[in-house]
This record gives sequence, C-alpha cells and structure tokens, in this order.
Amino acid sequence: MNTAKLTDVVAGIIWRDGRFLAVDRPEGKAMAGWWEFPGGKVNEGETYGQALARELHEELGITPTEFDYWREKVHAYEHATVRLRFYHVRVFLGEPRGLEGQRLKWLSPHEPPNVPFLPADEEVLAQLARL
Repeated sequence: MNTAKLTDVVAGIIWRDGRFLAVDRPEGKAMAGWWEFPGGKVNEGETYGQALARELHEELGITPTEFDYWREKVHAYEHATVRLRFYHVRVFLGEPRGLEGQRLKWLSPHEPPNVPFLPADEEVLAQLARL
C-alpha cells in the first residue's frame, strides 16, 4: 500500500433521466484517459458538501442543489491513497460541460460502461447497478 498521506476526495454521482454522468481525466492529470465520477480534493477548512459544490462548479459549471451522502471508500493507487466520499446529486442548476477539457458521457447503471473507469470506482459502478 502507498505510504503517502490520505487525501480526502468528494465525488458526485450526478443523475438525469435514470443515467449518471461520467467524465474522463484530461491530459496532464494523473491517470489521464480514465473515466470517473466528477469531483476532487477537499481543501483545508472546507466541509465535504462545500468541496462537492466547488468542484462541480469548477469542473462542470453546475451548482448542486440537492445531494445526499451515499458511501465512503479508501483506495490506494501507486501515486496516492484517497478516501472517496460519494454523493448522489439529483438536482443541480446549469448544464454540465467540460470546463477543464474533459469529455462527458451519460451512462446507464444497468449497462456495462463502454469506457475504462478508475479502479477506485469499479465497485461503485457495480453497486449502482443494484440500486
């Protein structure tokens, strides 16, 4: 396991019409080309909800207005160990767009994704299919 300090991360499972939003990691970021749930690191002094709202606004240009904590997962990558807090985002203002150069895709939880997801998200994908 990676001995680096644990990094707190929030991730939004953004829903629309029974599908969730996935984004790819753009060039220049660790694990570029892999797909994930949008979100990012929690800054010092931020609550998890504040971090989620900030990250979704910065990355996608949306403001989540109704979201609920779902689950937490710790995952060790070679370069970092992250503690992910996943939130279901059911209502948001704005139209999602990739403000950091990422591509967006709406996916059904009941069909296998046709894109490679980050290893930390694979178990979450399987759980979404059972909701």
